[in-house]
Amino acid sequence: MSKLETNTIDTVSGTSTLQVGSTNTSTITLGVSGDTINVPSGVTIANSGTATGFGGDNTPAFRATLSSNTTVSNDTFTKAAFNTEVYDTNSAYDNSSNYRFTVPSGEAGKYCFTALLRFYSSGDNASYTATSFYKNGSTMDVDSYLQLTNNATDSIRQTAIPYVVTLDLAVGDYIEIYGAIKGGGTLYIMGKSYFEGYKLIGV
Repeated sequence: MSKLETNTIDTVSGTSTLQVGSTNTSTITLGVSGDTINVPSGVTIANSGTATGFGGDNTPAFRATLSSNTTVSNDTFTKAAFNTEVYDTNSAYDNSSNYRFTVPSGEAGKYCFTALLRFYSSGDNASYTATSFYKNGSTMDVDSYLQLTNNATDSIRQTAIPYVVTLDLAVGDYIEIYGAIKGGGTLYIMGKSYFEGYKLIGV
């Protein structure tokens, strides 16, 4: 293998297109570890092929659902045991014992989470339902807590409101979802409730 040392590669006079690699080329490598490849201001990168490894892909990402109704005590926060994984890119969600998402090694950053709890009161007159994100075993400040309050005279049996929150998390931090309902008769967090999240990129 020969080595070419020069400072500038340019087209010949009268042409404007420079081709690097041709019929015998399968891989073109630019630089080595530690190098910086600089693209000056005003330069346009036009891609007509397949680009990989650029910009990230919003993982870790997961979605978990509740497979059946979970009976809860009146006016008491209970962890929602989302026990069915729809997807879990980094095996970071525990759907068998702790029912929580834990930030894996090397994946600290900002995350977006959505939780939807479907509540049911067999006795009508559910005066409130509430959904709360817990971080590392404790409820967080008011910005991470949602409560839907109804007048005591309202006759509601089911409520379902999605709740979205963005959190800045370190490796090992874990997130769980708790819910509460104050009502009469049998009280449930209903099946098909869900919890999902993904890592944000570029922030």
